[in-house]
Amino acid sequence: MTDRLKERLADGRVARDTRLLGDFARIYCSGKHPDREKRPLSSTGVELGVYGKAPVVCDECAALLVYAEKRRALCPQDKPGSAKPFCSHCETHCYKPDMRELMRDVMRYAGPRSLLHGHAIDGLRHAIEGRKHAAELRRREAQARG
Repeated sequence: MTDRLKERLADGRVARDTRLLGDFARIYCSGKHPDREKRPLSSTGVELGVYGKAPVVCDECAALLVYAEKRRALCPQDKPGSAKPFCSHCETHCYKPDMRELMRDVMRYAGPRSLLHGHAIDGLRHAIEGRKHAAELRRREAQARG
């Protein structure tokens, strides 16, 4: 565990996003992998108490979470004084293609269901950010055209 990773996971925004990823992975895993053996996640985030209680997931979802912890903590778009874009809205894709596709599946499945698991405000925040992003894309396209 690197000092930089520990330092970044201790940041409140990074910890909140990482905890949300853990909740989404748990929702996805329980719905999509009901027959797989599950155990509590073992990761840097768990060691630092980011999740509170470690998410109980299968090996595939655990590997995704460990990978996502590092990607989120060391995100090059996360700069002091500015809001980090959601990965789906980011111009720099730092996930490997297979992990990116798996995370998309997790988000598609768990996102709507997360509203029933205490994440209504996070869902609202994401919807607002998505609208802002779409408006920014339209603005850029209009500027490029003329």
